[in-house]
Amino acid sequence: MEETALTKDQITEFKEAFCLFDKDGDGCITVEELATVIRSLDQNPTEQELQEIITEIDSDGNGTIEFAEFLNLIAKKLQENDAEEELKEAFKVFDKDQNGYISASELSHVMINLGEKLTDEEVEQMIKEADLDGDGQVNYDEFVKMMINIG
Repeated sequence: MEETALTKDQITEFKEAFCLFDKDGDGCITVEELATVIRSLDQNPTEQELQEIITEIDSDGNGTIEFAEFLNLIAKKLQENDAEEELKEAFKVFDKDQNGYISASELSHVMINLGEKLTDEEVEQMIKEADLDGDGQVNYDEFVKMMINIG
């Protein structure tokens, strides 16, 4: 798993949260307690997400989560949140009138600002490829899917 840089303050904060649920102080928490820990850090995972997290984290299958595994989980969650924020900001750049949709003219305007002079046909084709519901414009969910596909 790739390392994500956490500040010392963040690590201290996460260690304190971890220790609150490490009842016997042996350096690990049970899988059941993991949900409580995550919720204490203002995350609200679904049952399915919890099961996926647990399966992913408890790699040795011993039924407990050690602090290093816990820290990797939190770092990954923070990274996902950062990526989502970046996508929201990128969408706002395209959605000039802030109506929740990217129109062909908005897309064309941004592309020109990026130094890409596209023909109307090229812009329409880009919209058509991203426009999953066929309404002639790109909403946020369609934008995210498009960015994931080209990323």
